[in-house]
Amino acid sequence: MSTHPITGGDINSAFRLQGDSKAYFIKLNHANLEAMFAAEFAGLQELASTQTLRVPLPIVYGTTQNHSFLVLEYLALGASSRKSECLLGQQLASLHQQPKAYFGWGTDNTIGRTPQFNQCCADWPIFWREQRLKTQLEFAAKQGYKGNLQTLGEQLCDGFAALFTTYQPQPSLVHGDLWAGNVAADQQGRPVIFDPACYYGDRETDLAMTELFGGFSADFYAAYQDVWPLDEGYGIRKTLYNLYHVLNHLNLFGIGYLRQAENIMAKLLAELR
Repeated sequence: MSTHPITGGDINSAFRLQGDSKAYFIKLNHANLEAMFAAEFAGLQELASTQTLRVPLPIVYGTTQNHSFLVLEYLALGASSRKSECLLGQQLASLHQQPKAYFGWGTDNTIGRTPQFNQCCADWPIFWREQRLKTQLEFAAKQGYKGNLQTLGEQLCDGFAALFTTYQPQPSLVHGDLWAGNVAADQQGRPVIFDPACYYGDRETDLAMTELFGGFSADFYAAYQDVWPLDEGYGIRKTLYNLYHVLNHLNLFGIGYLRQAENIMAKLLAELR
């Protein structure tokens, strides 16, 4: 049996554990972070249970004296192709058609290293305000980001429900952290998604994040729209949804994201006037 380090992650150390006939993907972190891996384990189970998109199957998580760990099946992954991008769009739309009676999830999880709260709620704007935007603004305030950021944030939290007067999203199972770095293709050319931050929310949140850092082709969006067309108001709401991730990057990586967050909030407030 041999162990090989895998590079590329920001949060955890990762390794491929190679046995005589099978390989495993292992994540390690500090011993006090077992709950983070427990939530990821549950998210991968939930995604796998839909039989829509392929994910690395979770095997076990736990804690040693010095580390918490998560063991997944090892998948040999490569770059996405036009075929896999089309399949990703179709299969993501199918994933989003997995319904629930509420927004949220059965457990809290993390977005990066940041706690992400998922208390069940019947009202989507309230869920997004209380458990997404306000929590990120509170984390930012604790790190000293006050002043204009908090003023704009308070105004936006008071007013963004106007974006939902003619649009009532259904609770859909979302990946939660769907940027290009969390998508690949297996050796058969099938799309694979991983590193989820799952909950039941507006499907537009997943689509919005695919646009935040780029990396998804026109084929992906066309394939998604063929299965389940987006509402015409998505073009404005995607900015609201991506604000959450920009605020999270501010809290994780520092002041370089402050101006971007403030500009997004000012743009949204101008749309609401």
